[in-house]
Amino acid sequence: MNIDSTSPLGSPPRTGGDDPDLRAAQLMKVAQSLEAQFLSEMLKSAGVGQTPGTFGGGAGEDQFASFLRDEQAKQMTEAGGIGLAQALFESMMAKSDE
Repeated sequence: MNIDSTSPLGSPPRTGGDDPDLRAAQLMKVAQSLEAQFLSEMLKSAGVGQTPGTFGGGAGEDQFASFLRDEQAKQMTEAGGIGLAQALFESMMAKSDE
């Protein structure tokens, strides 16, 4: 574990600073992460990963279903998603330019 002694506890993580390309890449990564979490919750609400009543995998399947949903949501986001990441990214870029 590497502890940076120059940054106080509770300070926000460092971003790209003056490098706009690095900052844009970081914001896009955050936006895609938020979209993946949103899609994972939508998949959960849609019943994806629920154990069927007959011939289900038992408690183990129930416990690991969330991991499957999360990975499916990440793959959906990487394949283009629903456009939420792009909208979030543009909003964060506009806010950071103010």
